[in-house]
Amino acid sequence: QLQASGGGLVQAWGFLRLSCAASGRTSSGYAMGWFRQAPGKEREFVAAINWNGDMTHYADSVKGRFTISRDNAKNTVYLQMNSLKLEDAAVYYCAAAGTTLTLRQIRASYWGKGTEVTVSS
Repeated sequence: QLQASGGGLVQAWGFLRLSCAASGRTSSGYAMGWFRQAPGKEREFVAAINWNGDMTHYADSVKGRFTISRDNAKNTVYLQMNSLKLEDAAVYYCAAAGTTLTLRQIRASYWGKGTEVTVSS
């Protein structure tokens, strides 16, 4: 089970940190990822991290602004989002899969419920 949190309203160029708490089968051994879906748009890949945290991948649109990390002792994955833009507004989802490649293909074994990020000008 995956539970995302940390969304909210933020001004453009502000920051937010999303958290995804894993439990049960998803608590260890999985690559983890963040995705987002804006109204009227398809779900898109944002970032992924492998099971031990030494490999990360980012969508070009967030490189240099977002950072994915994980704390396996807490079974939690984070997405630090800095310099937020209006176009970052979306519902953000976390997911777990066997590999980061799977996540980059927007596929996952487990999906969490989303947390909404709203960016105001």
